[in-house]
Amino acid sequence: MHVSRFFLSTLKEAPAEAELASHRLMLRSGMIKRVSAGIYTWMPLGLRVLRKVEAVVREEMNRAGAIELLMPVIQPAELWQESGRWDKYGPELLRLKDRHQRDFIMQPTSEEVVTDIARKDLKSYRQLPVNLYHIQVKFRDEVRPRFGVMRSREFIMKDAYSFDVDTAGMLQSYRLMYDAYARIFTRLGLQFRAVAADTGQIGGSASDEFQVLADSGEDAIAWCPASDYAANLELAEAVAPHAHRAVPAEPMQKVATPGMSTCEDVAALLQLPLGRTVKCIMLHAGGRVHMLLLRGDHSLNEVKVGKLDGLEGFRWASEAEITAATGCAPGYLGPVGIAEDMPLIADRTVAVMSDFVCGANEADYHLRGVNFGRDCREPDRVADIRNVVAGDPSPDGQGDLAIARGIEVGHVFALGTVYSAAMGATFLDAAGQPQPMQMGCYGIGMTRVVAAAIEQHCDDKGIVWPEPLAPFTVAIAAIGYDRSDAVRAAAEQLHGELEAAGIEVLLDDRGERPGVMFADLELIGIPHRVTIGDRGLKEGKVEYQGRRETQPTAVPLADAAAFLQSKLCG
Repeated sequence: MHVSRFFLSTLKEAPAEAELASHRLMLRSGMIKRVSAGIYTWMPLGLRVLRKVEAVVREEMNRAGAIELLMPVIQPAELWQESGRWDKYGPELLRLKDRHQRDFIMQPTSEEVVTDIARKDLKSYRQLPVNLYHIQVKFRDEVRPRFGVMRSREFIMKDAYSFDVDTAGMLQSYRLMYDAYARIFTRLGLQFRAVAADTGQIGGSASDEFQVLADSGEDAIAWCPASDYAANLELAEAVAPHAHRAVPAEPMQKVATPGMSTCEDVAALLQLPLGRTVKCIMLHAGGRVHMLLLRGDHSLNEVKVGKLDGLEGFRWASEAEITAATGCAPGYLGPVGIAEDMPLIADRTVAVMSDFVCGANEADYHLRGVNFGRDCREPDRVADIRNVVAGDPSPDGQGDLAIARGIEVGHVFALGTVYSAAMGATFLDAAGQPQPMQMGCYGIGMTRVVAAAIEQHCDDKGIVWPEPLAPFTVAIAAIGYDRSDAVRAAAEQLHGELEAAGIEVLLDDRGERPGVMFADLELIGIPHRVTIGDRGLKEGKVEYQGRRETQPTAVPLADAAAFLQSKLCG
């Protein structure tokens, strides 16, 4: 490919609103162009990369036995009403009406449509298992689309759906997809971790996320460097401390803390570690206010809390509700003297604390030396309700946890019968009895994979593509192409030899200054570059430089094609 025949549109500067490196570099390199908030055109350069991702995904999905089809972007509301998601989904579900005033949605995912296919066509256990997938445009009306294609409204996803006769079969299909995803992200040259995750709005009994490790990632991941354990922060278990609660060593004392409504301020005043303080989280659920106790240096995990009996669908208690329940405004709350009928839930760490500091349920006062059983009642319930922190013991017992940032690029779900039961997707078993199909669903954010790869592979000059993702494998920088017959002839010959060998090559034939050519080729991240100029040709040589290398290597012109092929094989 010649640059003069290709649509290359690079920018020196990215728009100010581009915050992440991937967003800046995708705009500067001309991979994407913004049409509207969260909606982008994929330009020829970006589309080449996206097609590379799609090719690897298709190969591995087909290898795993999945069958490709193509489901519609626009879906009828009736299917979503059957599954119950019409009402469960919030405003991110784009709803629309046709000319007959019938309701439709622009799909964010396709569980309903594929389940409808399965219930119509899969009647017998002999037809199962089946795994159907497609690569299709999705739309989620994000309240604040940002970070380019990382969190856009329109995006491309590969979503697959498996149907099995029983739970064992579903878990086998789940494992096949899990392994396929691991191969996909390995082949694409990405550093990733598979982490246990919450099932969220999709539902089901289990799920794993595939996270590309990057400092710019939105998700926090808890992982153990000494083992394979990894989990999304929302799901990572905070193991109960092995230590038993110490015997009280202090009397309870009331301490004036004027204007100090945070644990940090109180700990500083009393010259105590923040971990000696306890904070109260007041939640409303089931028609009453609940008091949750956390150590001062820990944070509440709302996903874990929402799974506790009696706290499903909780909300934060209002100040008026808190005052009515405790007689005190937020900031000075504690478990001492609270009403016997107020549910008291303590985190596992708090349950073994003694001589702790908490609010006195009186403005401008705290209590120190507080102990359960002596000064306040024992918690009604002890549960894991906090986010893990670095240094916590790993739940698998193999070491301590570390916290990393990640970008979710894939997610696999063991759905069970969430959709098949709701929509009547049944089959006849060997005894002729109807049974609901056991389902799994599996998604890869194709457009997000591209951005995540850039976050992981870039420098101050631009993108540094892993070879499997590069839009072109080799770039030829022809210095003086427009004015030197020798340069033009050598460049065209090398270009032809590489193309004949099946290597994707981009020849910069614009006649630009070397600095301009090098800047563009480094910006778009082509892994291998050959520079051809009159000075080198006088000695029968060209210069080779890998994208990550700091110095060029002289190579005889006659050996250039073979040299490059050996580099690619290596």
